[in-house]
Amino acid sequence: MNRKAKVCMIGATGVGKTSLVERYVSSTFSDVYRTTIGVKVETRRVERPGATLDMVVWDLSGEDEFQSVQLSYLRGASGNLLVIDGTRRETIDVAYGLEGRAKNAVGPVPLVVVLNKVDSVATWEIGPKDTQAMAARGWSIVRASAKRGDGVEEAFDQLADAISNTRSWS
Repeated sequence: MNRKAKVCMIGATGVGKTSLVERYVSSTFSDVYRTTIGVKVETRRVERPGATLDMVVWDLSGEDEFQSVQLSYLRGASGNLLVIDGTRRETIDVAYGLEGRAKNAVGPVPLVVVLNKVDSVATWEIGPKDTQAMAARGWSIVRASAKRGDGVEEAFDQLADAISNTRSWS
């Protein structure tokens, strides 16, 4: 059976959402920063027990002091990947706000938090107390590097598994 799951990439501007999607969908990485305007949609087919799941990944523009994530893009989401930049502590606060607003907009759907840029862990501003606070919220956390590919498959696989175990997919 072939099913589709809409997955939204949410997070602050510049956390690496687009790079994670490119690594996941096409196994590529670019050092050139490109701001996402609006939304970009990519698809990758994954096999799950008893079903084939088309992960339709919506790469949403990031949230910063000048713009908010368009919550209307979240409608119909089967799950969300919430991306945090380990080198920028302020991206946690944006993540907390986005998670709450996303839950209010679409209800409870599976969520995986990606702590990105583990390749730059020496310059991280996020420490063990921060990750403990996130875990206390019930967040599933994956450390990843879009640049090297570390944890990218794991993050998407965790979300695919969570989606497969719910009724939130079509």
